[in-house]
Amino acid sequence: MVRVLDLTLTISDGMPGVEVKPRHRRPQDAWNSSVLSLYSHCGTHMDSPAHLNSSDSGIDLVPLEQCYGPAWVLRVPNVAPRSLILVEHLGSIAEQLQPGDGLLIATGWSSRWGTPGYREALPRISRELALWCVNRQVRVLGVEPPSVADVNNRQEVEEIHGILLKGGVIIVEGLTNLEAISKPRVIFAAFPLKIQGGDGSPVRAVAFEE
Repeated sequence: MVRVLDLTLTISDGMPGVEVKPRHRRPQDAWNSSVLSLYSHCGTHMDSPAHLNSSDSGIDLVPLEQCYGPAWVLRVPNVAPRSLILVEHLGSIAEQLQPGDGLLIATGWSSRWGTPGYREALPRISRELALWCVNRQVRVLGVEPPSVADVNNRQEVEEIHGILLKGGVIIVEGLTNLEAISKPRVIFAAFPLKIQGGDGSPVRAVAFEE
């Protein structure tokens, strides 16, 4: 038996970066349809190397095999606002993670979704952890906050995103429901929209747990 766990924030009209307008509506029209305006980094999303001009590779060129595979779940409960996630938090995962594995960091931060602190006081990926992920060939790094770095600190945003994206680590931000995962290791999938030259895209993030 396999449990399929949805790790994706629901896209809805009025959430930051999202506008949904009706285009056709029954019964006056023959069908229902809508016009979607989506910020490329809204909700649960993936960053491409083009996000910071780390390369010319857009979201449409991210290899699909990087979007699916095994991932370790690192639990950092009761994380303090604005704190750094360090290599020492990895514990035994540091020895077990193999090149090509993913790393999902469960902080419970998604419970703050809809509050100012969700974006303004987020815990961040430390420089040493970003470098560790590159050196250990982590395939994908997934976090609950809307960014791996302090969105109000341009230098930090550029440095941490740059280390990861230039190092070949795919970034998925805005995950939720990680507390529903009961195993230390799952199969994680997050597929972006195929946007030519895109700097990022919303994804449907899913964990498959045996």
